[in-house]
Order: sequence, then structure tokens, then C-alpha cells
Amino acid sequence: MATSPRPKKISLGLLGFGTVGSNVYRILDEQAAEIEQATGASISIRKILVKDPSLHRSGAPPELFTGDFEEILGDPGISIIVELIGGLEPAYDYITAALENGKAVVTANKQLISQQGSYLFRLSQEKKTQIRFEASVAGAVPVIKVLRESMAAAGIQNIYGIVNGTNNYILTEMYRTGAKYQDALARAQEWGYAEADPTEDISGKDAAAKMAILASIAFHSGVVLDDVACTGIENVSSLDIAYAKELGLTVKLLGVAKLYQNRINVRVYPALLKEDHPLASVSGAYNAVFLRGTAIDEIMLSGPGAGGMETATAVVSDIVSIVAHSQPGFLEYPVAYRDLDFYPDDDVVSTFYLRLEVEDEPGVLAAIARAFGDHEVSIESVIQKGRGAHAELVMVFHPVAERSFAAALEEVSRLPEVKAPPRPIRVEGENE
Repeated sequence: MATSPRPKKISLGLLGFGTVGSNVYRILDEQAAEIEQATGASISIRKILVKDPSLHRSGAPPELFTGDFEEILGDPGISIIVELIGGLEPAYDYITAALENGKAVVTANKQLISQQGSYLFRLSQEKKTQIRFEASVAGAVPVIKVLRESMAAAGIQNIYGIVNGTNNYILTEMYRTGAKYQDALARAQEWGYAEADPTEDISGKDAAAKMAILASIAFHSGVVLDDVACTGIENVSSLDIAYAKELGLTVKLLGVAKLYQNRINVRVYPALLKEDHPLASVSGAYNAVFLRGTAIDEIMLSGPGAGGMETATAVVSDIVSIVAHSQPGFLEYPVAYRDLDFYPDDDVVSTFYLRLEVEDEPGVLAAIARAFGDHEVSIESVIQKGRGAHAELVMVFHPVAERSFAAALEEVSRLPEVKAPPRPIRVEGENE
């Protein structure tokens, strides 16, 4: 009777054993039979790098732990290194050394990939090995794999991303309950959706790193974190959310990457969407990426964007992909083969919502309209809220170059009838 061939053995070096690392170990152990069936390989973790191997850690045998990266790097039996320690250093040195030594790499490190990805991608190609980073963006949502492989010839033109679960949870709470920003943030921290120090999330920097990665892959041209201007949600008012809701709009922190005349523009900012837009219904801590291309029209991917098990699932998916593509080809090398210029933010044509606090007296609206008109900014609609000494004007504008809108807004803010800084929010999906 014929016997089945023995599966090849693949050994991993795991850097870090926190929430994600321990879940990677768990998945590889619990799903070993399914993974072997899919890949024809028996995949196991051979060594785990931690700061102090003497500390007891449940979930893995103590002999697997080491405090010496060189022990992992120099082990010829380890063919894949999985980096889950985060940050720029020593992660960059570890990954570089791994690739230099011909080992494949899997990482969830969005900060590193968004800043040093182009170099690491070229190095992986030079050394004929692989680097995969699905878990760096949108958790368990396989958007990078889709962009790298399925959408390689789709002519992607626009990417809209809800890629930070903390912000989406906070804005969802404000929309649903009318809660103020600080109260919604406190609730997010209570439920574990926001860190004790949520600065990186709510400032938009986390989303900016992820959008740099997505834009690089989608447009085949290097985009780094410093190329992405970002505005967070700290100044989003529950009043603006309520007024927008009356207009049939909902607010999201969007990452937006677009091609304009073969030039790239990538930004992160709060934006209003019509309630029937596919991204408008993405609620809570979920993530979603909406793609538009010349060959595909529109596609949206959504799912859990954060969490130890969700991120670990994406990491294991990358491990499986490396094993399944042991002889990497073009699709396995995410090298930016184009060098596109960047389209200036000021030249982007956008639609705006605006709230103004003004004196409630005759001639106010005419003065404001004249100031906008002087800069060729056209008002689509205006609603007055409130009476008495002060009132609020809620305005929506026709699409306009952002340079012109900013100039008009500066003039309007100097009018004596305007009693507080103007509060503009972009409206997306209106000018496609």
C-alpha cells in the first residue's frame, strides 16, 4: 500500500510573545492539521525572542524562549522570522538582518513598513526571499493581499479607508447617542478600544501609517508616513455630528489616497459621507477599505480591524502564503516600480460642510456670501440654527479647489459678525 509523502517541516523564529505573538503560537498549534493540509508542510515555532526568558510564560514550553536574537538568526533550521515586537528599533535591525541572511519575514509593524518599507521590499527582492505584512493594516481584513495580487491590474484610482477602530468606535458612539467626544473616548477606553494614551490613534497618525502602506502597494510608488498629512478627531463636535445627521450625513475618520493626473495625494481627516455610502454603515471598532479602479468599478472589504486574535490570524495567513510560494515571483515582491510625484493638497477639489457662529442680525449672511463669492466659492445650501444674540449657519458648498476655500475661510473668519473659529469638515463621495 502506497504511503503519503511526509510533510516538509518549516520552523519559525518568533520575535515577541505578547497578545499577538501568543495567539500566533496558539493558532499554529490548534490549526496544525488544517495548515498542513493546505500547505503540505508542518509549521512550528522553534524559538521565541523575549526580553527575559526566565519569566514564566504560559502557552509555550519554556525551552523555546531566548533573549538572544543571534541564536534565532544563526539557526539554519529557521527559515521564517515573525516580528511582533513593534516600533522602529530594534525591529528594523532584526528584519534587515533576517532578509540579509535569506530568511523570509512576516511583520505586523505598520510604523516600520510605512517608514522603511521601500528599502525592505528591495532588499527582499535582492536576497530572493519574501517579506509579508498583512497584519500591519486593518487586522484580519486581507486588503494588502487583495491589492498585491488580486488587484494588481485593476487600475486602482481611489482608496478610502476606515483603518482605525478606536476612532470609528468613538465617532459611532457620538453619532448613535449624541455623546460628546470626551465621553465617547472614555467609553472606548473602558471597553478596551482605546489605549490609556490614545494620542496616536485620535491624532490620525496610526491611520496615516496604514494609508502610506496601502497607497504604496496600490499605486506601485513609494509613499512614506511623512508624505501623509493627517488631522484627527479631537475637534469633531457632537453638534456638527447632529447637524450632519439632519443633512443625511455621517462622520468618519477617513484615509483617502487618490491618483490625480498620474500624481498621488494621500491624507487622513474627518469626513462626512452620505448615509447610503457603503462606508457609512461601518460601525464600532470595525475597519473597511473601499477601492475604486478603472477595471473594477468599486469593491469594499470590511471586518474586525483590531484585537490579538484578529491580528494573529493575518500573521498566520502570511506565514501560510510564504510556505505556499516558496519560489517567490513578481507578485511576492511589493517593490515600487514607479516614482510618481505628489499632487498638492491645495489643488485638490473638495466639497465642504461648514458651521459658523455669527451675530443674528440683518446682513450677516450677505457679508459671508460676498466673502466666499470673492474667492469663487459657491454655496450649495445654508441653514440657520438658533435665534437671539447668536446664531449658527450650517453651510454646504459646491466642489472647489481647497486653496480657494482656505482663502475664503480666512477672510470670513475676520468678519466682525463671526464669533468663533469656523468649523469645516470635508464631504467625501460627492465629487467623484
